[in-house]
Amino acid sequence: MRGSFSSLKRLFSGTAASSQGGYRVPEGQRIYAIGDVHGRADLLAELHEQIRDDFATGTESPAATVVYLGDYVDRGTQSRDVIDFLLDQPLEGFTSVHLKGNHEEAMLRFMDEPAIGPQWFGFGGESTVMSYGVVLARTPDDPRYYSDISTELRERVPARHKAFLSSLDLQYLVGDYLFVHAGIRPGCPIDEQDDDDLLWIRSEFLNSQEDHGVMVVHGHTPTARPDVRRNRIGIDTGAFASGTLTCLVLEGSGRRFLSTSLKR
Repeated sequence: MRGSFSSLKRLFSGTAASSQGGYRVPEGQRIYAIGDVHGRADLLAELHEQIRDDFATGTESPAATVVYLGDYVDRGTQSRDVIDFLLDQPLEGFTSVHLKGNHEEAMLRFMDEPAIGPQWFGFGGESTVMSYGVVLARTPDDPRYYSDISTELRERVPARHKAFLSSLDLQYLVGDYLFVHAGIRPGCPIDEQDDDDLLWIRSEFLNSQEDHGVMVVHGHTPTARPDVRRNRIGIDTGAFASGTLTCLVLEGSGRRFLSTSLKR
């Protein structure tokens, strides 16, 4: 696998549908894709309400799928609450697809490999640990600091949370749209993509003008507003800091956005 931990290194209201480049989802389906939540259960609850209201509008009742692009944990203070919310309050009548983000990978690895603690804590893991009630009573220069935290976190994370984190998918393809957390490696067939790229890739994907054969919908790289390009759509709008959690809505060839910023 390439990369791994070496890779660690308000605004809009697009409510009008648009037809872009011939990309479509199958007839009779409506797809809602939610960007990086990062410990903001409050914003996720708001966005679920908007999705419910949006789906209730119109005269037809398409099959509805909600795709979560990963990074449920870290940075914000409500990581545990986010996972509880996803498990206990799914959108009724929707098919839910939960993708894995690099932050979920880091959390899972830390529980087995405490040596990665400095890297994980460097990009938000400390908030997740605290959300599970682990008290950080000592200083990081204590030789057992990360080892003891890893042990306590492993004991405090409920079994159903571990099962959820371990069951997350890496990609989801529907119609002409491919949903992943970070992106894909340009020029590599979709069925040969490396797991690390799907979770961690940035510049090679973000700077590519290549036609991927599908429209790639991704998170991972925050921008002030949805980053819509001819070959990709980024919907990580930095919710943990901005208060803006974004949802892309796809139906037929139409494309529009929902956002918690519409309520602020």
